[in-house]
Amino acid sequence: MYVHCFKRLIDFILVFCVLAVIWLFLLLIALWLHFANKGAGAFFTQERPGKNGRIFRVIKFKTMTDERDAEGNLLPDADRLTKVGHFVRSTSIDELPQLINVLKGDMALIGPRPLLPKYLPLYSKEQARRHDVRPGITGWAQVNGRNAISWTKKFELDAWYVDHCSFGLDLKIVLMTIKKVFVREGISKEGQATTLPFNGYN
Repeated sequence: MYVHCFKRLIDFILVFCVLAVIWLFLLLIALWLHFANKGAGAFFTQERPGKNGRIFRVIKFKTMTDERDAEGNLLPDADRLTKVGHFVRSTSIDELPQLINVLKGDMALIGPRPLLPKYLPLYSKEQARRHDVRPGITGWAQVNGRNAISWTKKFELDAWYVDHCSFGLDLKIVLMTIKKVFVREGISKEGQATTLPFNGYN
């Protein structure tokens, strides 16, 4: 009952109230990033698969510039990540525009993180179960290692969440997320600015 009815209703009410309170803060962050990103803009949108693999456009704050090398290729992530962007990413502020995705019904507050469409054919049948629920701004894998754990472990945690989703578990994830934001754990894979791409094995 919670997953199929109350979860969506609770998400909508909570997000509507939160956006009414923090909209000015989001505007200030957008202006800050606009100048820090050297004209690359403050927002980043990208296609992601949602529930049942349906494609939608996720909205995030942009934390990198669009700087390129002499051949026109984008510089490595670590070179394009600005100091402001690092702060916004490490505090998870970059995820806040996804509240709009939650209002639209593309996402939930809690659920497996939406990944890239190119990963869809790489999933095993068990891993693909992560799309049985709406993707979330934060989730069970996020509070149990985030980008610091392997893709295999991350997908195991996603599948576990699908099987055990409840109001109590979602509340626990919210509290753990708040702690993680302050501790700033698992932001990146060791030696990487973000995390390594999924190749079907790692």
